Amino acid sequence: MPSSQRQVSGVVTRLSARASPYHNTVTLFEAGNAGQPSTSLSSSPKPSKRIKLEVESGTSSISDSTRSESLRKMSPTLKLEEMVSEEDASSKVKIKSPKKPKPIQRALDTPHITPSRWKEVYDAIKVMRTQMVAPVDTMGCEQAQHKEKDPKNRRFAILVSLMLSSQTKDEVTDAAVDKLRAAVGGTLSVAAIISADESTISDAIAKVGFWRRKTGYIKKAALRLRDEFDSDVPKTVDELCSLTGVGPKMAFLTLQVAWNLNHGIGVDVHVHRITNRLGWHQPPTKKPEETRLNLQSWLPLELHRDINHMLVGFGQTICVAVGPKCDSCTLSTKGLCPSANIKPSKSPKKRKRQSSADLERESGPKIDIAIES
Repeated sequence: MPSSQRQVSGVVTRLSARASPYHNTVTLFEAGNAGQPSTSLSSSPKPSKRIKLEVESGTSSISDSTRSESLRKMSPTLKLEEMVSEEDASSKVKIKSPKKPKPIQRALDTPHITPSRWKEVYDAIKVMRTQMVAPVDTMGCEQAQHKEKDPKNRRFAILVSLMLSSQTKDEVTDAAVDKLRAAVGGTLSVAAIISADESTISDAIAKVGFWRRKTGYIKKAALRLRDEFDSDVPKTVDELCSLTGVGPKMAFLTLQVAWNLNHGIGVDVHVHRITNRLGWHQPPTKKPEETRLNLQSWLPLELHRDINHMLVGFGQTICVAVGPKCDSCTLSTKGLCPSANIKPSKSPKKRKRQSSADLERESGPKIDIAIES
C-alpha cells in the first residue's frame, strides 16, 4: 500500500493510504509510527483519526504524489473524522421548541338558548343545599388553603388539591393533601415539592386516582412555577392550562378560589351530569367543555362562581350518578326535572273476603268424631 512520511515534533509518522470502501472518489489515510507496521482501521484497538480527502466527482483515481502533495498543503478539502462523544452529538441536534397550547375558548359564536324555568330550578336546588352538608363543603379545594399562612403557599395548596381531585372523591383528596403536606415538612410550598423525592410524593398521594401521573404533574408544575412565575400560581386561564396536568375546570376554579377572579365556570362530572338531566342542553352535551360554553352563554355572570359548588354538593348527596334519590328531590314533586324517576308507592293489597264454602274447601275434608258410651 503506498505511503508517505512527515516530521511532526521530532516523531516520524507514516500515513498509509487506502481507497474508501464506500465511495471510489474518497481516499482514507491512517497515521502510525514509522517503526511499527501499519494496521487496518478495523483491527486498531483505539479509534484513530482519519483524514478524508474530497476530490472532484469526475476523477476516479488519484496518483500517490498528488495525495502526498495534498496532505502537505493541508488543503481545506481535507476533513478529519474523529470519534464524537454523545454530548457533542446531542449538542448539534436541533431541539424543537414545545408547541404553544391553544388558548381556551371563552364563548360560543352563537349563544345557547336559555332553558325555560331555569331560575325556579336553580332556586329550588339552592334551598335543598342549605339543608344538607356535602363532602365538598368540608373537604373541597377551598379547605386546602386554611392550613397555610403564606399567601403563595395558600394558592399553591389550592392548585395541588385541584390537581389531585381529578377522578377522586373529596374525602380521599383532602386526606392526600394533608399527608403530602406532612411528608414535605409541614408546609405545602413550591420549594418543598421541588426538594422532595418523587417517591415521597407518591407515597403521600398513593390513594388518589392516577397517582403515578399526578406525582410527575405536581413536580413539573412546581418547577414551572419557580422558573416562570416567581413560585406563585398564575392569574390567567391559559397560563394555568399550560401547566402539565391542569385543565380548564381546574384553571377556572383556581382563579375563583385563589385569586377571587370570576373568569368562567368550573365544570366537573357533577355539573355536567346534572345540567344534562335537567334538560338545559339541546342537544345534550357529551363533554364538560361543551357544557361550560353552553352555561356561560346564558347563565348570569354573578352565578358562574356559585353554580359549581352548589351542583357538586347536590350531586354528591341527592342527584348521584347511579340511583338518584328523586323521592327526596323537590324538583320531582314540582315537575321541574324531566329526568325524575319516582316510583309509585305500593298500597297494601286488600284481602278478599272468603265465603263459608271457600273456607270449607280450604280446610280439607270434614271429619265427624263420635264418642261411644
